[in-house]
This record gives sequence, C-alpha cells and structure tokens, in this order.
Amino acid sequence: MPHASSSSSDSDDDGIAKSKPFGRQRPMRELLGGGKVADVLLWKDKALSAAILIGIGALWYLFEVIGYNFLTLLCHTIIFAMVIIFVWDKVADIFKWPPPRIPRTLSDSSMVREIAAFCRTKLEAFLSIFFNVARGNDFGQFLLVVVTLWVLSTVGNYISSLNLLFFGCLCLETLPYLYDQYEEEADYLLARTLRWMKKTYKQIDKEYIRKIPRGPVKVKKQR
Repeated sequence: MPHASSSSSDSDDDGIAKSKPFGRQRPMRELLGGGKVADVLLWKDKALSAAILIGIGALWYLFEVIGYNFLTLLCHTIIFAMVIIFVWDKVADIFKWPPPRIPRTLSDSSMVREIAAFCRTKLEAFLSIFFNVARGNDFGQFLLVVVTLWVLSTVGNYISSLNLLFFGCLCLETLPYLYDQYEEEADYLLARTLRWMKKTYKQIDKEYIRKIPRGPVKVKKQR
C-alpha cells in the first residue's frame, strides 16, 4: 500500500510538472507583448530596467520618506531640467559641442504606440477574465476571487495608496524577470498550490456547502 500511495504521488507530481498554470502555452515574453515593454520587464535591456527601478524607488523615497508634494516635486523637477539644458546649451556654444536635443527614445512614436497597445491588450484581457469570473461559471474561482479581494481591501486599510502603488510597480519590475529565470520551479509550485486549493474547495463543498438547505426547484411548464 505505501508503494501505491508513493507511486500515485509521483504520478501527480509528474502531471503537475508537465502542466502549465491557467493553461498557458506561450512564452512569458509573448504574453508581455514581445516588444520593448517586454524587454524592460524581463530585464533584456538592463540599463533601462535598472533606471526605471531606481526612478520608482527615488519617487517613493521623495513622496513617502521626505514628504514631497506632487505639484512641488513636479515644479522643482522642471526647474532643474531647464537649468541643466540652459547651462548645457551655453557651454555647447563655447566648446562647440552638440546642443541638447530630445532623446530619441522619448520622441519615438513607435515606443508610445507600443506602450498604449500593451496597456489596451492587458485591459481587454482583464475585462474578459473579470466578466468570465463574475458570471459565476466556476463558483470555486468566483469564491476565491471574492475572498482575495476582501483580504486585499482589509490590508488596504493599513497600507497607504502610495506604498501599495510602489509595491505594485516593484512587483511588475521584478516578478516577470524572476519567473522567466525560474519558470519550471514557479510553474510546479503554482500548480501544486492550485491543485491544493481545488481539493480544499471540493472538501468544503462536500461537507458544508451542499448541506445548506435550499428551496424546491420550480420546473417551468412547457406549452
């Protein structure tokens, strides 16, 4: 008997290892759009990704630790940028250096279109999943989402919106990269967790939910 249980657990582990969570088949880079946005989130362009992460950390420090006001910080940033451009332009005339220009990355319209397309795609995917869950086609998934949102709303009472936004940006900048590096291990752990949650829900459904008394079902008369 012990051998049978161990063999069944081994077969379950093999099934979990071969499966992809949520039925995912495409690589992580394709799921993120496969362009410059994906390169940033997966740290293919390490300099740009690090600069964005440092910028997010600096903004959080200025707002949360120092207590900067958004309008004050915006005005000071613009003043600082104007002073740098002014000095650079005057020094460039003296030493015959090239004058300051708008960075090509910021002026590239394809980059803006790609970011907008990425946001639109993710919004459409979110709305599709939201309506599918909200319709209650999978009651276990519906219940899980409601409980998760309730827990998040409770946690939100103790965490400021700024900290929550910073934490979300930090996760967006790090979790896709970590998942891409340790995809097999993450898939295995996530699949085991989902399997355990489904098993637990089935037990709760069998022992408690099905025992809740319900009224008689009325059958519609066919004319």
